[in-house]
Amino acid sequence: MRQVRPQSASAPAQARASAYDCDVLVIGGGIVGLSTAYAISRAAPGTRVTVLEKEPGPARHQTGRNSGVIHSGVYYRPGSLKARYAVRGAAEMIKFCAEYGIGHAVTGKLIVATERAELPRLHALVQRGRENGIPVRELGAAQIAQYEPEVRGLAAIHVATTGTCDYVAVARQLATASGAEIRYGAQVLRVDRRPDLGVAVRTRSGDVVRGRVLVNCAGLRCDEIARLTGDDPRMRIVPFRGEYYELARPELVRGLVYPVPDPAFPFLGVHLTRSLDGSVHLGPNAVPALAREGYGWGVVRPRELAATLTWPGSWRIARRHWRYGTGELRRSLSKKAFTAAVRRLLPAVTEDDLVPASAGVRAQAVLADGTLVDDFLVREAPRAVHVLNAPSPAATAALPIGREVARRALTALGRAEGAAA
Repeated sequence: MRQVRPQSASAPAQARASAYDCDVLVIGGGIVGLSTAYAISRAAPGTRVTVLEKEPGPARHQTGRNSGVIHSGVYYRPGSLKARYAVRGAAEMIKFCAEYGIGHAVTGKLIVATERAELPRLHALVQRGRENGIPVRELGAAQIAQYEPEVRGLAAIHVATTGTCDYVAVARQLATASGAEIRYGAQVLRVDRRPDLGVAVRTRSGDVVRGRVLVNCAGLRCDEIARLTGDDPRMRIVPFRGEYYELARPELVRGLVYPVPDPAFPFLGVHLTRSLDGSVHLGPNAVPALAREGYGWGVVRPRELAATLTWPGSWRIARRHWRYGTGELRRSLSKKAFTAAVRRLLPAVTEDDLVPASAGVRAQAVLADGTLVDDFLVREAPRAVHVLNAPSPAATAALPIGREVARRALTALGRAEGAAA
C-alpha cells in the first residue's frame, strides 16, 4: 500500500504534490529495486514510492534464476563495494530471513583446488578473505572428506559464513514491507525527464506515471532505461547465460563446493549447490545469450543481439578471452564436456546423473574498451539514479545496496524539493 503524506502540509505544497503520482519512481521489481523501495520507507517514512515491473510478479529474472547462495564476500577485492556490501549483506540477509520466517541455511562452503596451478590462487583467496574479515580455514587433501566425502582436491578452504536462501521470498517480503505501490505488467516504453520538473514514464499499457526522482534498477535493461532517460551510461549490458543441471544423486553433495575462480573473470565457474529443498544444482557456465532474456539457444531477439554485436567492447572481450569462451561454449553444447568439468570436483558423477535445469542470464556491464565491470556501479544524473552493474553477489548484498541507492535518491529528492520551494 502507498503511504500517505501528513495532512498538515501547506496548500502550495499539496498542490505541487498533486502533480506527481509519487516522490520516487523505481523501475525494476527485482531484489535491488525492491530493497531500494524498502530502504526509502525506512529512512524517510511518508515518502511516496512507486515500483514499475514489466513482469506479472517480482524477481522473475536475475533474482529468481540464480543458485540462491548467500555469498560470504571472500572473492572480492578488499575495499570494493562488492566486498563491503557482500560481507555486511550476508549477515543482514540471514537476519532478515530469520525475522520474516523465510527459508535459509548457513551451510558453509568449500573452495577446492584440483590442480597445482590453482594453489597460489587458493592461498590468495585465504589472504583476501582475512582482509575482508571473513573466517577462513585451510584444508589439506585428506581434510576435504570431513566436509564432502565424495569431493576430491589437492587442497581447499572452508568458508563458514556462506549459506543459501529463497531470494524470491525475500523479494516478495521486501515488496510487502516497503509500503510502496507496486505495479506489475508495467513495461516502460518512454521516459521524459525534465530537470526543473521531474520524470514522466509511459508504460506499454499507455499509463503515464509522474515522479520527482527516477531510480533505475532495471537489471538486464538498465542501460536501455538510462538512455531513455537521456543519460549516456558509458557501458552496455552484455547478457551471459548461465546453464544448470540438477544432480540425480543429490546424496553425493552435502553443501556448497566451488572451484578456484579465475581472477580474470567475474564468473565463479561450475560449482555444486545444495538447495533448501535438498536438490543439488551444478553450474553455471557462462555463454553469450542471444537476447537480454535469452534463457536458451532458441531465444533470439535480433534487435538485442545487434545491440550487443555493435558494441565495441563485445568484440574486444571476444578477442581477449576467446580461449575461455571456447571452453564455456563447449560445455554448453556438450553434456559430456559439462560432466567433465563437474568431475574435477566430484569424480563419482556420470553423464546420466545430470538432469537439465532452468538457466539464468547475468546482466554484465561491459565498457567500450572491453573491460568487464568488476564492481557494483551506480551513477547519478539530474533527478535520476542508475544502478548499472549489479550481478552476483547483488542478491546477497541487496539490503546495503538498497540503502545506498535510497540515500542517493533521497538526496536527489531533497534537492528537487528545495528547488521547487
